[in-house]
Amino acid sequence: MSAVAYCHRYLRFLLLAAGITGGSSALAQTAPVRPTARLAPGLDANRAGRVLRVSVSSEAGFRQWLAQKQPRATATAEPHQPGLWQVRGATAAELSQCPYIGFVEVADRAARPERQLNGADFAANKVTAVHTRYPQLAGQGLTVSLKESPLDVNDIDFKGRLVNPNPQAPILNAHSTLMATLIAGGGNSAPAGKGAAWQARIAQASYDNLLPDNDATLVSQGVSVQNHSYGVSVENFYGLEARAYDQQVLRRPELLHVFSAGNSGNQPAPAGPYAGLAAVANLTGQFKNSKNTLTVGATDAFGQVAPLSSRGPAADGRIKPELVAFGDGGTSDAAALVSGVSLLVQQAYRDQQGRLPSAALVKAALLNSADDTGRPNVDHVAGYGQADALGAVQAILERRFSEGTVAQGQEQVVTLTVPAGTHRLKATLVWHDPEAAANAPATLLNDLDLTLTRAADAQRWLPWTLSAFPHPDSLALPARRRPNHRDNAEQITLDAPAAGTYQLRVRGYAVPQGPQAFGLVYEFESGLTWVNPTAARTLRTAEAAVLRWQWAGPASTAQLQYRPVGQTAWSTLSASVDLQQQAFRWTAPATSTLAQVRLLTGGVAVESDTFLVASPLAVQVLYSCPEETLLAWKRVPEATQYQLYRLGATHLEPYRLLTDTVVTLPPTDAAARYYAVAPWVGGQVREQGFTANVGPENNGCYVQSFLPAQPVADNMRFNLLLGTTYRLQTLTLERRNADGSFGAVQRLASVPGTTVELADPDPVPGRGEYRVRLDLNNGRTYYSAVEAAFFVRSTADVLVYPVPAVAGEPLTVVGPQDQALHLRVFDLTGRLRLEVTTSSSTLQTLDTRALGRGTFLLRISILGGREVTRRILML
Repeated sequence: MSAVAYCHRYLRFLLLAAGITGGSSALAQTAPVRPTARLAPGLDANRAGRVLRVSVSSEAGFRQWLAQKQPRATATAEPHQPGLWQVRGATAAELSQCPYIGFVEVADRAARPERQLNGADFAANKVTAVHTRYPQLAGQGLTVSLKESPLDVNDIDFKGRLVNPNPQAPILNAHSTLMATLIAGGGNSAPAGKGAAWQARIAQASYDNLLPDNDATLVSQGVSVQNHSYGVSVENFYGLEARAYDQQVLRRPELLHVFSAGNSGNQPAPAGPYAGLAAVANLTGQFKNSKNTLTVGATDAFGQVAPLSSRGPAADGRIKPELVAFGDGGTSDAAALVSGVSLLVQQAYRDQQGRLPSAALVKAALLNSADDTGRPNVDHVAGYGQADALGAVQAILERRFSEGTVAQGQEQVVTLTVPAGTHRLKATLVWHDPEAAANAPATLLNDLDLTLTRAADAQRWLPWTLSAFPHPDSLALPARRRPNHRDNAEQITLDAPAAGTYQLRVRGYAVPQGPQAFGLVYEFESGLTWVNPTAARTLRTAEAAVLRWQWAGPASTAQLQYRPVGQTAWSTLSASVDLQQQAFRWTAPATSTLAQVRLLTGGVAVESDTFLVASPLAVQVLYSCPEETLLAWKRVPEATQYQLYRLGATHLEPYRLLTDTVVTLPPTDAAARYYAVAPWVGGQVREQGFTANVGPENNGCYVQSFLPAQPVADNMRFNLLLGTTYRLQTLTLERRNADGSFGAVQRLASVPGTTVELADPDPVPGRGEYRVRLDLNNGRTYYSAVEAAFFVRSTADVLVYPVPAVAGEPLTVVGPQDQALHLRVFDLTGRLRLEVTTSSSTLQTLDTRALGRGTFLLRISILGGREVTRRILML
């Protein structure tokens, strides 16, 4: 870019930011404005056939104008959105001439899930640490809404907690089910099925409607967080959808909307101030440009922002996304995780204060606790940093927050006492700003200022503020301490603050629509703590795991060591790890053990929880019989007993505590269907393994499978697989007789094992039906299912059935193995009625629909062999 062009762009940006040119009118305006100001950036004004959304200042005037100027167009009011209409049959250029229309945008954009891969690691954002330290926080009594495609209502991880299940809804994809699992999965299927707020209720909404859902519906469902893990194309403007979301949050201050940023981080903005700039301003949807919501990008497991994670800034230069989180599947996963964490923060506040917090305070807690990643302090890629569930929850539990209001020129002061040894003081201010006009070049209306002052010498610190000038070099500049008149969130950090008294001052710099409520959160970062492993989660033997810790201190290294419990010596995993990396990939031992890891730095050892390394326990169904069901699992060497769980109304519940690894269930208990087991090791119950469905429809009564070795052969051999030989006395192979009864053809007085081969020593040519009789030492008898097989005595034998057959029904022809057959059907006059040459498959089906009723001759020629004739009767 030339110097002249650079200056022109800079001047243009300053004018836009000041609202001097290019601004859109307020909705109440009725006088004509420049048509281009009314159109969404990038909108093709002359394209026909699109469904357009318009904001209208006068319904009567708009309808009258439409009838006179565009009589072929139709208009429909957007439900629950006063002043917004959908218009079909007119172009944007034509609608922009209406003096009662304030803004025109495209309405019919299709939402799509923003997920690509699979995987989750709740330790990356310290969710597992919250589950371990604060087990009482699980989202109880709260409801999350997923604005999505329908989820799987039969998933047992949601049992009893779906607010508005629709069993008839089509499952279009698994995306919504995965998002619901990350947010609020109950962990009933397996530990991986446990979400962040695993006891919260789950409501569903459709992303076919890109505008906010009806307030009354959300209130009736008790929704306090709504997750939006979807996007459209890249849109970089503040449109009617963004405006509507800001309005809704003002009406419902406790409602937090969490949006995925998008997976278009390598795309340029298509229109607006940042048009054409590479890999910036590429959020996937104008609704994500809203001010009073939260937009989340994605990182890898080590906190590095994913290359495809969409970046900011918003159209007017605001910081977007505000947060990032681990999302192996993209920003969909990251947003879902933050939605779950938000529920935990809301619960911590509700349990303490007796009411829900404002979403501004929840947002402040999330932004303030976030771990810095990418460029120092805030930036347009990672926002305020990597979400930290533990830090956000602790800010509320430890009452490190303040709520208040300020009017124009007023100031609220929060006094802090900073302890000695604090590595960093951090404070974040967030408020819900009134909605701006659509396509406004600057959207901040109520402007608050946050400052930090030290009482001892009145030294003052300002918030971190970014350059929003539309040039890659400017957008990449590090944040500077200066007044922020663009964002409705401000953050101040101070490294190595001197101990003493400080003041956080919130001032109403420009509050035309006051008083303005705000949420303020602060923390004192210091020290070294372990995040993962924890006592609540089991590391799998011989599998890679990521050890995680939190470090708030200067650049430093430490020695990382490991020790099985019971041993005195520690082995070194790394002689020098960088504490600021806060993670280390390690392969767990191949054998089960209780263990610890520790970090040695500055002569101080910081040890982790005692954790278990083991293979996950899986319940095996040895048999599921009418009288009882037998379950078993592998023994864990360190376990003293086992906790057996069964699925209750919503979650797995303790059923029995056992020292053995087998248990029998009476029919009434087996009806609960789902069971899981966890070992007691080191005096506490550890993580349960995979859940088994013990129902008879999924399991046999002793018999796991009973199949012929070959469906057609010159012998009758069968393979029998048993779940167990417990109580089993004899096995008998039985063949069906001509009168329908079964007779024994082979009997085993002792059962050699769970895999058995059975044979009929004197089979009858043709089709035979067989079953296995099982006699137990308690007098009970069970039978397998009946299996059919064909016995052919020579390679030239051919079988045809059924004879007689119903006219039009197919005939089955069984020939020698791996030989093709030439089939011809003649009627009794000798006329050829049907001719087919089959493949080399043993069983062939002959279509008889063209034959009708009567007697026919079927001549079967075995290629390279003799010809066989069979008489067939079609009834």
